[in-house]
Amino acid sequence: MADLAAELSLLLEKFNATQLVLAGSATLFLALIIGRLLFNSLPSKRPPVYEGIPYIGGLLKFAQGPWKLLHDGYAKFGDVFTVPVAHKRVTFLIGPDVSPHFFKAADDEMSQSEVYDFNVPTFGRGVVFDVEQKVRTEQFRMFTEALTKNRLKAYVPQFVKEAEEYFAKWGNSGTIDFKDEFSKLVTLTAARTLLGREVREQLFEQVADLLHGLDEGMVPLSVFFPYLPIPVHKKRDRCRKELSEIFAKVIRNRRESGHREEDVLQQFIDARYQNVNGGRALTEEEITGLLIAVLFAGQHTSSITTSWTGIFMAANKEKAFQPAVEEQKAIVAKYGTDLSFEALSDMEVLHRNITEALRMHPPLLLVMRYARKPFSVTTRDGKSYVIPKGDVVAASPNFSHMLPHVFKNPEKYDPDRFAPPREEQNKPYSFIGFGAGRHACIGQNFAYLQIKSIWSVLLRNFEFELLDPVPGADFESMVIGPKACRVKFTRRKLL
Repeated sequence: MADLAAELSLLLEKFNATQLVLAGSATLFLALIIGRLLFNSLPSKRPPVYEGIPYIGGLLKFAQGPWKLLHDGYAKFGDVFTVPVAHKRVTFLIGPDVSPHFFKAADDEMSQSEVYDFNVPTFGRGVVFDVEQKVRTEQFRMFTEALTKNRLKAYVPQFVKEAEEYFAKWGNSGTIDFKDEFSKLVTLTAARTLLGREVREQLFEQVADLLHGLDEGMVPLSVFFPYLPIPVHKKRDRCRKELSEIFAKVIRNRRESGHREEDVLQQFIDARYQNVNGGRALTEEEITGLLIAVLFAGQHTSSITTSWTGIFMAANKEKAFQPAVEEQKAIVAKYGTDLSFEALSDMEVLHRNITEALRMHPPLLLVMRYARKPFSVTTRDGKSYVIPKGDVVAASPNFSHMLPHVFKNPEKYDPDRFAPPREEQNKPYSFIGFGAGRHACIGQNFAYLQIKSIWSVLLRNFEFELLDPVPGADFESMVIGPKACRVKFTRRKLL
């Protein structure tokens, strides 16, 4: 009995100690919550904090979806607000009034590397976000040189060839989904102009499957934990290794044979560093990484913008589709039936239709930077804030493009808003569909030519009718495209 009493006494002491620990922990947690609430409500030069429940509120808001977070945060605080997420602070800058520093600051002030380094396993080591800024600048220069006017002229016939061959396989009528069709076609055009003739003609299916594996390995969790050993990441790494082996052979064969092609791959093979790395040529691994980076930057965005352009033109026959058809007739009368660089560059109506589709539905919901230095912003209503060093700073093309003080009747598809004398895009940082400032998309001319080539072939050969209402955007995807929408096509006589 004495032993039992002793054991009970010991258990009681442990129970009381546990109670004290739990009570102390609860008190400490409550104090932290109260402290956080008081801190967030104190007057400050920093932006207002949109968190709700301390420590977990930001995570919960992101879990509900970025669009809802942007909508609710803007409604409550306006142009600038901060959302704590785990150990980071994300500050949103909404609209052109607070965006200039975000877009025009140098990399030593607003950096991409810290927020986009989750791409390193996909792109590979030694390129883009895995190198210091001066090396990345040289690599971007190499891609810019692959997109000069003369280079773009050489790519146009390849765009047209792929489009004509693809649509020749369609019947006289049928039902399609633009998003599915253009995803396939843009992959073909990208394979020919970016990855090379050898890949397009001999290795396309194999390379397309491997690229799909890379694509599947880019999930929301990858942004925070890119090296987590989950199945999609393991598959991503296998696909990346196999792609490296394939491109190494193609590159080696071209270098050894001296054979040349008109594509971006050839530009990278010929390129040399100028101010870094001793002026050497790119390695096979660097070329592979840059090709993958370029493909990821442009493939989904181009196919999605091509899809939205078709959806809105088909839904706005008198305002958009028919004027684009009439423009094609005028272009044929002026340049003949061949689609040349000059003919495509002269298509102002189609250009505005594409731009308006991109305004309404930019493929990237958020673009981000890391604040290496503090900076100040002033909102549209005159409030000034200091964004501290260490914040992740985000702008949203989608949300900013829907502000009525930036674009009149923003939810209405109206391509003429970009025509003289309106030119609503002319206020700095109002239209950011291709980014802006120092990091504006260097491939935008390539993208316009690609999309114009595809739609010129379609406008000259088909009529379209939406069988479903204009779809909403799929905000669940990493790149924001349209939800499913059935479209009826009917082949008609060539113009």
